[in-house]
Amino acid sequence: MMRKSRAAALALLLALAPVGASSQSSSETYRQLNLFGEVFERVRSDYVEEVSDQKLIESAINGMLTSLDPHSSYLNPKDFQDMQVQTRGEFGGLGIEVTMEDGLIKVVSPIDDTPAFRAGVQPGDIITHLDGEPVLGLTLAEAVDKMRGPANTEIKLTIRRANKEPFDLVVKRDVIRVDSVRARAIEDVGYIRITSFTEQTDEGLKKGVDKVRQELGGTMKGLIVDLRNNPGGLLDQAIAVSDAFLDKGEIVSTRGRSSEDVQRTNSQPGDIAEGVPIVVLINGGSASASEIVAGALQDHRRAILLGTRSFGKGSVQTIIPMPGRGAMRLTTARYYTPSGRSIQAKGIEPDIIVEPARIERLQQGESPHEEDLRGALKNDTEKPAEGAAPSVTEGEEEPATVPPEAIGDVTQDYQLSRAVDLLRGLWLFNSRATN
Repeated sequence: MMRKSRAAALALLLALAPVGASSQSSSETYRQLNLFGEVFERVRSDYVEEVSDQKLIESAINGMLTSLDPHSSYLNPKDFQDMQVQTRGEFGGLGIEVTMEDGLIKVVSPIDDTPAFRAGVQPGDIITHLDGEPVLGLTLAEAVDKMRGPANTEIKLTIRRANKEPFDLVVKRDVIRVDSVRARAIEDVGYIRITSFTEQTDEGLKKGVDKVRQELGGTMKGLIVDLRNNPGGLLDQAIAVSDAFLDKGEIVSTRGRSSEDVQRTNSQPGDIAEGVPIVVLINGGSASASEIVAGALQDHRRAILLGTRSFGKGSVQTIIPMPGRGAMRLTTARYYTPSGRSIQAKGIEPDIIVEPARIERLQQGESPHEEDLRGALKNDTEKPAEGAAPSVTEGEEEPATVPPEAIGDVTQDYQLSRAVDLLRGLWLFNSRATN
């Protein structure tokens, strides 16, 4: 039995052996795969607890990928499905933002015009049971999984509210769309916050700019694009957002292992901001797709970057589905800004460095960057491209992140306040120059 199991494991692994390789390298590969088979069989037979073959194989694959760099990994079928839900920006569910408190689900806020909102779920409600099953003992992820499901299916929530007796609420699930773009006017300036790059982002950006322009009666002195704490997302959406503000020129280039494997993406005519000044806010939480947008607008001098240095993730991950077995997330290329800069493990320096207030530094501490991750790819360019825009440092505060509750509130958010002031100053200068 042991020999059969080991033979089966080896048959699986030998299928991965290099095709067309020299006999010497092939022989060494076989020896290494034989070692893996021996370890696999020993764990199966002697480990203190029984472990499924599936878990061992998936863990081995994930270990192989994660050893390459921090962003390559294996996604089992469930993780792959969750990732697809996240990038689509929509899912079947109830429409509530939740957290965990004392082992129970606490409602942070129902999303407007969703099943939970219409059913009367309120901020601060405690959900104790889902379809009669206790929440206590579940993780937050497990509880969220139970609340999600196909549209038009029902779930019974047992709710505890303030001093009232617990009561049941039956809610019918619907398709929930998570807006990755939020827009509003700050007096005479437009404000667009992009929280991630999903399939909905480009469309949300256009609607957001139209909404702000209508609120301001067609007179917009400037536009703030807030990419702080945006971890990235879909490459094509980052390109679309950059293209929305650029009339011409390269947006980003990607380069794979081969020197011939280079792809360049250029912008099309048209600027949805109609030439008004733009300030892009970035910080240590701005990564990947956010850095593509920031780098493109900075290199083309279409926007002024304000804030602190970005995260520095300059690599591209390709999702390779494994039919029936999840998917592989593999780093396949590096990306470069229009001027040829690689920001890998280096980040993008803003044109104007503005640190958050001192009190925020005490609360949050400094954000980690890409170069702090174990196994991070090195930057393959020795120095920034010539002609990069100079930086101006404002203030002497130590680096910090902006507390989530302060983001977007001009009365608490120092970086946002400085961006508003800057745009008003640019508008005033430009109006005087043309008179």
